[in-house]
Amino acid sequence: MKKLGMAINKRYKKIGLVAGIVLLAGGGLAFNDDLFQISKNLDVFASVYKEVNINYVDDINSAKLVKTGVDAMLDGLDPYTEFVPESEIEDYKMHYVSTQYGGIGSSIFARNGKVYVSDVFSGFPAQKADIHPGDQILKINDIDLTGKNNDQVSLLLKGSKGAPIKLLLKRDNTPQSFEKNLIRDEIKQPNVSYFGMVDGNMGYIKLDKFLENSAAEVTNALVTLKKSNPNGIILDLRSNGGGILQEAVKIVNLFVQKDVEVVSQKGKIKDKNFTYSTVNTPLEPNLPLVVLVNSHSASASEIVAGSLQDLDRAIIIGQRSYGKGLVQQTFNLPYNSLVKITIAKYYVPSGRCIQALDYTHRKDDGSVVKVADSLIHEFKTKNGRSVFDGSGIYPDIFIKQEKFANVTQALVGKLLIFDYATVYRDAHAKIAEPKEFSLSDADYGDFVKYLAGKNYSYTTTAEKVLSSLKTEATKEKQFNDIQSEYDILKSKLLTSKKNDLQQHKAEIKQVLENEIASRYYFERGRYETNFKYDKELAQAVKTMQDKAQLASILKGEGNYKVIGKPVLAMTGKKTSDKDSDDDQ
Repeated sequence: MKKLGMAINKRYKKIGLVAGIVLLAGGGLAFNDDLFQISKNLDVFASVYKEVNINYVDDINSAKLVKTGVDAMLDGLDPYTEFVPESEIEDYKMHYVSTQYGGIGSSIFARNGKVYVSDVFSGFPAQKADIHPGDQILKINDIDLTGKNNDQVSLLLKGSKGAPIKLLLKRDNTPQSFEKNLIRDEIKQPNVSYFGMVDGNMGYIKLDKFLENSAAEVTNALVTLKKSNPNGIILDLRSNGGGILQEAVKIVNLFVQKDVEVVSQKGKIKDKNFTYSTVNTPLEPNLPLVVLVNSHSASASEIVAGSLQDLDRAIIIGQRSYGKGLVQQTFNLPYNSLVKITIAKYYVPSGRCIQALDYTHRKDDGSVVKVADSLIHEFKTKNGRSVFDGSGIYPDIFIKQEKFANVTQALVGKLLIFDYATVYRDAHAKIAEPKEFSLSDADYGDFVKYLAGKNYSYTTTAEKVLSSLKTEATKEKQFNDIQSEYDILKSKLLTSKKNDLQQHKAEIKQVLENEIASRYYFERGRYETNFKYDKELAQAVKTMQDKAQLASILKGEGNYKVIGKPVLAMTGKKTSDKDSDDDQ
């Protein structure tokens, strides 16, 4: 029996060895096949490019041809995987790495073939030279700007630090054009565009992006705010599209103890898997903390909001975030070009990935759908609150986002708000401090008079519905039967429309005050004037002042035990208003 067993063992070992050799051979064949396919496809691509370049009937831009081909190849993956040719490297760095360049510190826009200053940034050459928003730029270094677009003009404004630049300008209330001679300075747009104290003695920090030094800027803001002994901190990440992941980790570390996991990334290649944890003693681990988010808060913003929510360190207020849970890495290519590739998905401390769109499983037509509710999973925060993956970061307190009325959008879009602010600035040497500034009824009356004869036509939703009704009734040959009622409704809508300037006076005043205040106090003016209208900010202050509610949310008591439960996971229960208001 012993010999038989030994024989059987030897036999199975031999079979196992043969199987192993076959598997290895199979793996080698698969690897070689992959290499062959890559080589084959590259050869085909190069051959097509060569033949087209040689034989096409017209001259072609070969660089553009290659970029079009590469872009088409990457288009089927996700919108974050992209090729950046040498000609676009500087723009890429400005967008993803650091907004630093030589210039005068202003932004511009083109209208009807003319170029105007739209904003001036405090402390830079344009502001020091008393250049105003609304000024028309006629020439830059004697180059006529007529017919030039934004990119062409921006290129002329930018240059090396210390280089002179001459502008020929025209101002509405000045009969003659005038020259300004400036010296370009290093323009570094801050990541933290504003910080200060708001109602309730709360510290407020507005972070616009996660580029180089964003964590250092938030740290400096927090250190300054702490000198005022704040009762809480509000970190505003609304419309922050993200940026550098490591900066997000550092910012979380300001509020969370050392050696705590913040985010992990997991991809196909094990070497790309990594867990990021806090490494320093926090600057402010105890003060009440609120993070504001909206549907445009993405990527690094969601890492900060999601990790602070998972760790039960902060209250999240606003709307559901965008849902970008993908990590990109750049790889250098020949001739100073590069490719940015999605290499992993990131996961916040509870283990959830907040990616909302499923790029891997597209429809037959190539369109992308959201992760199905049936595939969404439940996770637990540190204190046991239920949170869910696959759909962004859902706020602890949801605030429905209000949309401006059609008339307000028309006034902004037609630049009538901008133009009136220019007129107002020319007529008023100074205004009150931004937090106190408010347009009087007489001021608003002047604005209404200013609009007389101006074109700000717009179509209301009701008018669109009525027009659709006419179209469908005409198709079905029923319009004659309802025309009298149709005409009455149309007349009533027109009468109501004439009252829109009064009906929507509050929100029109809001955007007017915002634009006017920026003419005197720049970016600070925009923020501080708008504070009194900011519902999310008001809710943040109210929540941190209510210690009982603050504790209930973080402990997950009552309605706060489950955050953003998917519709299909409701097990027959009626969807709450909180869920139905989402994604408005």
